[in-house]
Amino acid sequence: MAEPDNDIRVTIVEDDATLRTIYAEWIGNAPGFELVGQYDDGQEAFEGIPKEQPDVVLSDINLPGMNGVEMVRGLKMQYPKIQFVMITVYEDSNRIFKALEAGATGYLLKQTPCESLLASLKEVYEGGSPMSSGIARKVVKCFRKPLPSEEDNKLSKLSKREEEVLDLLAQGYLCKEISDKLGVSHNTVDTYRRRIYEKLHVHSRAQATAVYVQFKPNALQRPA
Repeated sequence: MAEPDNDIRVTIVEDDATLRTIYAEWIGNAPGFELVGQYDDGQEAFEGIPKEQPDVVLSDINLPGMNGVEMVRGLKMQYPKIQFVMITVYEDSNRIFKALEAGATGYLLKQTPCESLLASLKEVYEGGSPMSSGIARKVVKCFRKPLPSEEDNKLSKLSKREEEVLDLLAQGYLCKEISDKLGVSHNTVDTYRRRIYEKLHVHSRAQATAVYVQFKPNALQRPA
């Protein structure tokens, strides 16, 4: 994974003081990262994050003041470029989907070790959608629903090239890897990605992938 040109600006939202301190030490001491904010309350984070403009927010779901899902939903609508990674002890489908529907890009469990957590923050910054393996399996399984009628197919709004880019995004390719694979510039891929999100009315790769799997349920069942 290539190193970013600038330090990745991260804000932590976690009401457990011990965990918040641990995450702060991991991120604050890691090369290529800059810790720009810490909060233990959802409402305070909602008010403070716009001033900090982090690249990535690492947030718990259960927070005092305003829960993490509500915070993400409100901020993602106003600041779509900020990426949100939820970190929680919970692995149930209902919480996962509420977080992803709100605009979260990744979903990790709190037992995620330091190296994996930092790699996930870097991945989401570079266009990925990190999830703990068990969570990823739940997401794919639950999105395998009966194919909707053609007239309701949201993918019909996409051009052939946009659907090709979405296919690669859904498979987990980073934007840089997609640009290399398709022989186009990174900016071109980013333009396609924005158009895809606009046409599908989504805010993240995870949400776009959910739509893709809904209308092409066998798309991700490919041989390695």
